[in-house]
Amino acid sequence: MSISRALLSSLALLCMASAPNAFASELLAKADTRMPVATMYEQAAIQNVSKVVVRKGERRLYLMDGEDVVRSYRISLGDNPEGHKLYEGDERTPEGDYTLDWRNAESDFYKSIHISYPSERDRELASAWGLDPGGSIMIHGLPNNVGDMAFAYTGLDWTDGCIAVTNEEMDEIWQLVSNGTPISIHP
Repeated sequence: MSISRALLSSLALLCMASAPNAFASELLAKADTRMPVATMYEQAAIQNVSKVVVRKGERRLYLMDGEDVVRSYRISLGDNPEGHKLYEGDERTPEGDYTLDWRNAESDFYKSIHISYPSERDRELASAWGLDPGGSIMIHGLPNNVGDMAFAYTGLDWTDGCIAVTNEEMDEIWQLVSNGTPISIHP
């Protein structure tokens, strides 16, 4: 949660009225920068994202610090969202425990962070059916060419099995989540 510019301005004016000092001047300067000021809790939380949890049925992605939710996002999933991903082209989002292992700032979608699917077990299951498990499952933003149609993606399952958020949310996730962070995807 950030302190609004209006609140900072009000605090600064109150401080200046009662006793002009450096603290009041600093508040007023921050209010005039038009940049959000993070609370101490937010600054600490940003440094402690220990796990990502996805709940497909809720269409939510959670950034966790231990058992505490640091951030929560509405997500879009694959066109066929129910059940675990079985093979390439089934348009399902996998379920299970994986790792966010690398990222691509130049992907076909607005930034992407790779999920370590398929696991060895995923490969075995697909192989038993004579199928390719697929790969390239990512957390990403909207398609790069979406332009003014970004609103049309809100609330829809539209990916081929990835987890999508808005571009603004992807910027935040990109900053808060490190490579090597575990991700747990639940039905």
